[in-house]
Amino acid sequence: MVTAGTAGDFPRLQLIVLLLVTGVVFWAAHVYAHVAGERIVGRPIDRREVRRVARREWPIVEAAVLPAVAAALSPVLGLSLSGTTWLVLAVAIAQQVTWATLGAISAGATRRMAVAEGAVNLLLGLVIVTAKAALGH
Repeated sequence: MVTAGTAGDFPRLQLIVLLLVTGVVFWAAHVYAHVAGERIVGRPIDRREVRRVARREWPIVEAAVLPAVAAALSPVLGLSLSGTTWLVLAVAIAQQVTWATLGAISAGATRRMAVAEGAVNLLLGLVIVTAKAALGH
């Protein structure tokens, strides 16, 4: 994502496609890892289990949609390509922090634990922001 949208005739479209394809590839990798793990422990591969895992992991694909929408709407906001990539990164990080915090709450975490979960995810996002800034993207 850091370098997408910097070349070609349709850089925003490239960024949108990259975001969505990355979401699908990460989703497929998660499904495959689970299925391969089951096979390693000697369980036969069950198509119903594959479908169940695929549904359970689908939020990985969904997580790519909001940043892609942000990229698509960036011209309306008057953003440059650089501004678009920063917007997309900010949306992705905000989404990660939000879902991590809500997930912790949903799992029964205390308020303090939920805040800590959000803070850890924010810190991880800021590592990416720092890398992006350091690389001059």
